[in-house]
Amino acid sequence: MTAIILDGNALAQKLRADFRTRAEALAAQGTRPGLVVILVGEDAASQVYVRNKVAACEKAGFYSEKISYPPDVSPALVLAKIAELNADPKIHGILVQLPLPAHFDSDAILDAIAPEKDVDGFHAENIGALMQGKPRFIPCTPYGVMKFFEDAGIALKGKEAVVIGRSNIVGKPMAMLLLHAGATVTVCHSQTRDLLFHTQRADILVAAIGRPRFVTAAMVKPGAVVIDVGINRLQAGPDAGKLCGDVDFDAVKEVASAITPVPGGVGPMTITMLLGNTLEAAERAAKRGT
Repeated sequence: MTAIILDGNALAQKLRADFRTRAEALAAQGTRPGLVVILVGEDAASQVYVRNKVAACEKAGFYSEKISYPPDVSPALVLAKIAELNADPKIHGILVQLPLPAHFDSDAILDAIAPEKDVDGFHAENIGALMQGKPRFIPCTPYGVMKFFEDAGIALKGKEAVVIGRSNIVGKPMAMLLLHAGATVTVCHSQTRDLLFHTQRADILVAAIGRPRFVTAAMVKPGAVVIDVGINRLQAGPDAGKLCGDVDFDAVKEVASAITPVPGGVGPMTITMLLGNTLEAAERAAKRGT
């Protein structure tokens, strides 16, 4: 058995076409979706992510803006800018690119964003709403994963789902979404005993730990759906410099029924769902008349 490859580029393209149509309809009514991305510091990966987010917004017909600060900027200055953006009716989404420099309290920065403009879904109020099964915004990466399941017609109700990783950005919200969809969910992490026991019984396996090719074919139940959230750059060996996921793709695709590749899997969907959240924020604002 060779797995079906879940193509994130193709799905992202389909969704973005729909988002652009909705954005054009909204603009015709006087509201153009607007996203501001705040970047603190000079992290190379963050700069690439921010550039891609801004470019995706512009291509979808959104207004987008990048605000950059040096790594030693005062948190008070960033908080003041967030307050200004919270009050700006032209801006529907505010995103602070993580990670922030060590002298920042990341939670305080994220919670300063107005919940109705928190298109990353990281505000404490939005996390609480997700926990209750009534999310205002779904964090973008888990949201993209759920779109894979929806598009491929992969049933979740009654399935055994295992998430490897417990981060606030992916692991925890992913587990909540699977739980709300009717799956029985196990969250595994660095302290989990007998990881193999859990992964080998998973109908749905989501890897989000940031360890290259960690999930091997022996860890996967035959016929499982495997979602690879990881993106790692190999440092040594014949593949040095290449990108890979947390899953040993070539081996696992011979065991799984469906699998996401890296690159070209979950990555394109993360930015796509950021567009979706920003569009939803703009549509809600238009309904409120603000």
